[in-house]
This record gives sequence, C-alpha cells and structure tokens, in this order.
Amino acid sequence: MKNVSTTALTVALSTITTGAWADDWDLLRGITVDEVITDTSYQVNKTFPAAIQNGREGMVLTGYAVPLTPGSDIRELVLVSDMGFCPFCGDPSHGASVQVSLETAIPGLEEGARITLRGDMTPIHDPQTWNAAILENAVIVES
Repeated sequence: MKNVSTTALTVALSTITTGAWADDWDLLRGITVDEVITDTSYQVNKTFPAAIQNGREGMVLTGYAVPLTPGSDIRELVLVSDMGFCPFCGDPSHGASVQVSLETAIPGLEEGARITLRGDMTPIHDPQTWNAAILENAVIVES
C-alpha cells in the first residue's frame, strides 16, 4: 500500500505564473515536499526553486527568533516569517520557517525578537527529514 502526502505551497504556484520571487521568504515557501510512505519504506522528496537548489550565499531574511535551546547564549534558532504562526507545526498554512545556525552565539536573545539575518542558505536533500533548508553562518544585520 502506498500513501502519498503532498505539500505544495500556493505561493509557489503564483511565483511560477509571474516568474518572479517577491522576497527570500517566497523562495522558502516555494519548496515543495512530498512524503511517500509504503509498507516497507519512508521517503521525503523535496523540490527547490532554482535560486536555492544548490544553496545561496548571503541570503537575507527578517523574521522572529525562536531559540532551540535554553540558556543565555543562543547559537541555534528557528526564524519564522510571522510570529503568529507555529514554527514547529510542519504545515505550510502555519507560515514559513527556517532553521538557523549562527556564526557567533547571541547573548540574551529573547524569543519572538524581530531580527534580520544574513547567511548561507543550504538546502537539505536528506530524504529522511522534512527539514528542507538551513541558514548557516548567519549574522545579525539588524535587530
């Protein structure tokens, strides 16, 4: 028995018809994820917009910080496009989010702080995870 769950974001369709990406969040929203489950296997197939298919250096995103670990020095976080959305729900109707690995730990970063980061967007092609991208070597350019 094969069960296929497809997650395609509406913004991906609109950007295909217009041929342009409004911002870097739209690029992330343009990632599609197909979960394929059979009796003997599990696989997550991801399709990326061409602009981030092989990664993208110097990508800039403004969003809201959700630290992944407790403590005063934050190195790993999830950046969400809209704080009203759940960053851990894994459902596109809950907005865009991206895992972030900071170049240098940020002391005292509060959950929900609005920040602008610049880093290297790396697609995650691993077929065993829904995680589709990580912003690596990120630095704050505005808070």
